[in-house]
Amino acid sequence: MPIYHGRDLRKPSGGMKRPHRKVKRKALLGRLPTETILGTAEERRRIRVRGGNYKVRLVKATYANVTIPSKGITKRVRILRVIENPASQDYSRRGVITKGAIIQTELGRARVTSRPGQDGVVNAILIEEAS
Repeated sequence: MPIYHGRDLRKPSGGMKRPHRKVKRKALLGRLPTETILGTAEERRRIRVRGGNYKVRLVKATYANVTIPSKGITKRVRILRVIENPASQDYSRRGVITKGAIIQTELGRARVTSRPGQDGVVNAILIEEAS
């Protein structure tokens, strides 16, 4: 089912506006979001977008590129679980990885900084505990 991202045809009063064109354009087509989850093997999908470009969507994630700010290095480590997702309580329950989600990795807890459903990769910054 397509999602229309064009202008709304409703007035602030609740009445309907007369459409200025009879058909909806392909350029105004939207899609459902890719909800990246934890998996045993990474899975990506390529989607053709406007202009003939491609968007890589990460469907299942196994690894994350975690940056350690104090050392200034980045390592590719395995994701163990999704701790919480402030975007939605439902995402926290289901273990969906989005930007801002807190994940448990082999190095420790990390906050996701990339958009896996749009970038095709999980980048994160290690949350270093103040001692």
